[in-house]
Amino acid sequence: MTTAEYLATPETVKPQELAYGVLRAADSPLPIHQQAVADLFRALDAHVRGGGLGRVWLAPLDVILDHDAALVVQPDLFFIANDRAEIVTDRVRGAPDLVVEVLSPHPRVGVLTERLEWFAHYGVRECWLFHQFERRLEILHFDDGRVTDRQTFQANDSVRSTVLPNFHESLDAMLTWW
Repeated sequence: MTTAEYLATPETVKPQELAYGVLRAADSPLPIHQQAVADLFRALDAHVRGGGLGRVWLAPLDVILDHDAALVVQPDLFFIANDRAEIVTDRVRGAPDLVVEVLSPHPRVGVLTERLEWFAHYGVRECWLFHQFERRLEILHFDDGRVTDRQTFQANDSVRSTVLPNFHESLDAMLTWW
């Protein structure tokens, strides 16, 4: 399937992506997953709006990493800084500055290592991986198409981001634990 064919399919809220021309769809996420996404969105969105930094977006929203190679992803959350707002048109056409993935025991769409390679290759600057059952957050920094740094934050640690340098919330402060 081409990117144009994918974009011509009927609008849906079902998680789906296009991986080099192959359509991948998934079942809807579990409530625990969506609660974590909602909590993280509220915390990030409040910080980003409060600082006038850009916009935080929620899945399902197509992010076209490579139109010609038919690569379209739907990260759980992502941030695009004001100086890159032009990539948001009818879809997001380019790499977000930061992506957030809430990890479930069984991946809903694709393989995590594959997604991380795409994020690094196409210019995402930072990726947050929330391991919900382990109550920890990993932040990966990308540069030159590879992971250049990896930090782990436990539930009560103040999260530090290079993309959002003034963000200092802990997971405990952001999340409604179950």
